[in-house]
Amino acid sequence: MTRHHAKSFYFASHVLPARKRSDAYAVYAFCRHVDDQIDLAPDEAARLRALADLSHLLHAVYLPGAHADPFENALPWLRAFRETIQRRAIPAAYFEDLLTGVEMDRGRVRIRTWEELDRYCYHVAGVVGLIMVHVLTEPAPELLKPARDLGTAMQLTNILRDIAEDWRRDRLYLPADELGKFGLTADDIAGQRVDDSFRAMMRFQIARARDYYGYAEPGIAALPADGSRFCARLMSAVYGAILDEIERADYQVFRGRVRVSFLRKLWLALRCAAPIRATTALFLRAP
Repeated sequence: MTRHHAKSFYFASHVLPARKRSDAYAVYAFCRHVDDQIDLAPDEAARLRALADLSHLLHAVYLPGAHADPFENALPWLRAFRETIQRRAIPAAYFEDLLTGVEMDRGRVRIRTWEELDRYCYHVAGVVGLIMVHVLTEPAPELLKPARDLGTAMQLTNILRDIAEDWRRDRLYLPADELGKFGLTADDIAGQRVDDSFRAMMRFQIARARDYYGYAEPGIAALPADGSRFCARLMSAVYGAILDEIERADYQVFRGRVRVSFLRKLWLALRCAAPIRATTALFLRAP
């Protein structure tokens, strides 16, 4: 599931120790299942039933001594997920917050302010950062805000990359008040017009996303050097490179999804590894 649906994360995950990598895949499987159940629902009634079913599944998995066998027949990844949340002591509240985020995506979406967008980013991505802290290390308090910030940065990047795709699904995540500051409205997004006002708005949004990548860096630097730090830094670099690709395309996000090539991912991996090699060399030369 991870290899097929989350290519960038799958690429970065290979530097993790095997146990952490497996646990990360199990967490991703649950998150993917949640997205699929909502996105594939044919109508609002089906989406509401799917949310209720997901909530029931989550509560059943967290019940002390619960048997997941009835679910495992249909969800072969569920046993790994249940073992992961127990081994890593991941709070159920994080996954409940994720379900809240999925509910925010139901039907037509219009965001009015940055505060609304920030809340949405937490529920669909920031909370995943908090979950991953448990997978990668002990959840020290100083790691939590940077983890949430990295999730926000990545979700902001997704939003800027996927403006056209989201609009086709009647979803607009760019805050209306911020569009207004640049003389834009939802009609301009519908018209797919890339002019100076749109480019200025995109530069503003990209700068904010990059700020959040910066906010996350102290937490990344504090992760264990067993591959966890490398993985998080590589994910930050690969997703940050999507912003570079948007700029390189002159903000033409309506012509198709911009992508980071596999060769560039390899180059980013080498660049992320360079500080680790330098630190190791200094350690080996130390008296």
